[in-house]
Amino acid sequence: MNSTWDALKVLPYESRYLCLLVTVGTYLIGRAIQRRYKSSVVNPILISIGCSILGLVVFRIDNKTYQQATSGLSLLMTPATICLAVPLYRQFELVKANWRAVLGACLTGVLCNFLLVWLVSRAFCLEYEQYVTLLSKSITIPIGADVTQELGGVVPITCGIISFTGIMGNVLGSSIMSRLGIVSPLAQGLGIGVSSHAMGTAKALELGETPGAFSGLAIGLTGVCTVLLAPLAASLPL
Repeated sequence: MNSTWDALKVLPYESRYLCLLVTVGTYLIGRAIQRRYKSSVVNPILISIGCSILGLVVFRIDNKTYQQATSGLSLLMTPATICLAVPLYRQFELVKANWRAVLGACLTGVLCNFLLVWLVSRAFCLEYEQYVTLLSKSITIPIGADVTQELGGVVPITCGIISFTGIMGNVLGSSIMSRLGIVSPLAQGLGIGVSSHAMGTAKALELGETPGAFSGLAIGLTGVCTVLLAPLAASLPL
């Protein structure tokens, strides 16, 4: 935390406030557009990313300055993550009643992810480093980055793939569920959480407390399963 505030102190106030304004302002604009058109495709995260990039180019703000100026926002990630325990606590009895389905869904999701990555790597003749870089695409960045580093992959690419996966889950998750006829709140939450971690869970919370609770639970269980099984998946021949 001290390093975050030390980084902020070295920036001019105008640069710091401008970066925060671009980041928060573009997200609020995206939220307003989504409420206006009521479509999951009009996603505030995508709009914020696009507008933020445009803002950095227009105002000629370099990436290092932007990261330092907005690093204070990352301090909010910890309490936001902890808050996911609130709906989970309220649904604790439902979790106990369906613990086999929860574990089975998370384990199946992890194995399917590994299989998909292995098949894609074989089809495109990827090397080992590229293959293990993709194995952690469906878990949170802190866990995925460590897994990739331990396996000898490229951490920055993993972080980018994880972010892209989460955005796609946030944008398309509920639509895919609807088209497949998946109406169970438990199944919706587990499906979104297993495949698209925290960004997807934000969408699951919009669907209801039960999907949000099970999606939050799936984040942790999927991360644990991936950590335990990734070395085995990495040993598969390409």
